[in-house]
Amino acid sequence: MIVGVPREIMPGERRVAMTPSSVKSYIDFGFEVLVESGAGAGIFATDAEYAAEGAKIVHDVQELFSRADIILKVKQPEFNHATGKNEIEMMPEGRMLVTFLHPANPESHANVRLLRDRRILAFTMDGIPRISRAQRMDALTSMSTCTGYLSVVDAARHLPRFVPMMTTAIGMIKPAHVLVIGCGVVGLQAVATAKRLGAITHVFDIRDAAKTEGGSLGAKVAGFDIPQDIALAPGGYALPLSEEWLQKERAALAPIIKDMDIVILCALVFGQKAPILVTEEMVKSMKPGSVIVDVSIDQGGNCAVTAPGKEIDVNGVQVCGVQNIPGRLPVHSTWLYSQNMFHYISNMFKNSKTEPDYSDEIVQSSLVTKDGKILHQGTIKAMGEV
Repeated sequence: MIVGVPREIMPGERRVAMTPSSVKSYIDFGFEVLVESGAGAGIFATDAEYAAEGAKIVHDVQELFSRADIILKVKQPEFNHATGKNEIEMMPEGRMLVTFLHPANPESHANVRLLRDRRILAFTMDGIPRISRAQRMDALTSMSTCTGYLSVVDAARHLPRFVPMMTTAIGMIKPAHVLVIGCGVVGLQAVATAKRLGAITHVFDIRDAAKTEGGSLGAKVAGFDIPQDIALAPGGYALPLSEEWLQKERAALAPIIKDMDIVILCALVFGQKAPILVTEEMVKSMKPGSVIVDVSIDQGGNCAVTAPGKEIDVNGVQVCGVQNIPGRLPVHSTWLYSQNMFHYISNMFKNSKTEPDYSDEIVQSSLVTKDGKILHQGTIKAMGEV
């Protein structure tokens, strides 16, 4: 099997699916590795470093896509202006793609249909289940660690006031209040980072266990009572709520949000579009100069007014829909992702070097398209079609 690693072409994306040190792992596993020239530039890795580990450097990206049995990427396929084709169209029909597809996000549906129509065998790295055996493959958790950290750093950069308490000769400046909605890996890292910056932190979640974890980091826990049998899915994920319960959640959030300086939105439903928790009216109730960072934007966003990939002003409140936050921490996020990817691929081909193990729970959960069909249930629900 030939594994191909192209240079990422999404604007601002500096990560790559494989570090030079990971090349040897694939070769020892029995795979041949092709790397597009310049693929590692964003992490300061040279072609010579990849070649020294056994990779073959390919200068023509179309050649790489044509020769590779498996394409490993970081982000969803993009239109390649050099070839005049979407990266999916550069793959021969029936080949395999592994990347973050975010298939339930409406912005990804055109790619999903193209993958289906070209009969590409596609897997999404955000579909890996939260089970013990999958921990080393869980790229979403790895990238969430990066995202939680940078989301607060970004918010502090936009905030027109200090985050920590400051004592001066002419008086004391009070610390900022930071609310984190959704206490998964992103949220907990955001709470920890905000605490390190000196903020007063608050957490909000529908899962009792997640609220407890947020509180254990010193955050004030915002109340919202909901039966756990409708809030908690297997593996600790949040379940999608009915519109009735979403309205109750928004009503509980409204009086809390208006007093916050920074709000970090990271409430996700595994494999599905993110729920809208913050309305336009709630944004307008916040103090001018406040900041919202909608980390969930890659899955559709938690805020009704967030613009994907943009920073907008809503009644004096900065709403940041910055996508691909881990891509701005490329060295460490690539190292994490590269490790996750190898463990994922080696598990997929543990019984055969030519055929994925479709009976494996991890493979099944992350499978998006196969044989001209969409098989990812969250995507089918979001698209309303097969």
